[in-house]
Amino acid sequence: MNHRQPILFFDSGIGGLSVLEPVRALLPHAAIVYAADDAGFPYGTRSEVEIAGRVPTLLGRLAERYRPRLIVIACNTASTIALAAVRGALDLPVVGTVPAIKPAAALSRTRTIGVLGTDATVRQPYVDRLSAEFASDCTVLRHGSARLVELAEAKLRGETTPAADYAAALDGLFDQPGGDLLDTVVLACTHFPLVRDELAAAARRPLTFVDGGEGIARRVAHLTAGQDWPTEPVAGVAVFTGSANIALGLRDSLSRFGLTTIEAL
Repeated sequence: MNHRQPILFFDSGIGGLSVLEPVRALLPHAAIVYAADDAGFPYGTRSEVEIAGRVPTLLGRLAERYRPRLIVIACNTASTIALAAVRGALDLPVVGTVPAIKPAAALSRTRTIGVLGTDATVRQPYVDRLSAEFASDCTVLRHGSARLVELAEAKLRGETTPAADYAAALDGLFDQPGGDLLDTVVLACTHFPLVRDELAAAARRPLTFVDGGEGIARRVAHLTAGQDWPTEPVAGVAVFTGSANIALGLRDSLSRFGLTTIEAL
């Protein structure tokens, strides 16, 4: 294996940066390619059929171009729908992103947790299975918010985002029966950890927010243990399926995550 073979991160937009960050912390010299399917954004409002057809095809093209050693599907929606198909199609390790219901259930004192994701993610049977396996003694509330995805993208473009919109997203959990006992919220979209501080500030009362980024980073480190990496940090590549002509504010944000080269697929 060439020491410069990258880890490929894939998301519909820039949400996967919340997964890239903890991986970078554990593997600071890893070569990185970050792929954003902005031509298909947002996934959360698309049908399962669309996502199941689109994601394996795109990842096949990306794998052919960049020859990654490992792929991280840094998107809950794509993972819950297309992970098995991608693993079946590609002959390399593929790490998915699933709602962090297990750690949330372990942390909750009131035994009431919320799953805040996209509409497409929160309706998946996979969430039912995780809840039954790891949170059977909890009340699990779910709410889908496309608006939070937009807010995270806007924040990384350097735009001001309204606090009321974050409160409205959380109200989708608080206002459900049992919501008065809510104490722990699973951020079940990789965009949402990017606005964790804004969500915490807008919450009616203190909440514990949980996401899967740290666990994914440990998994990637385990799967690449013993492999060779460059001796110095390597400039990362951000590739967009729509256009490489992206806003200056987003370029600045990508640079802060080590992604200084911008390309179009």
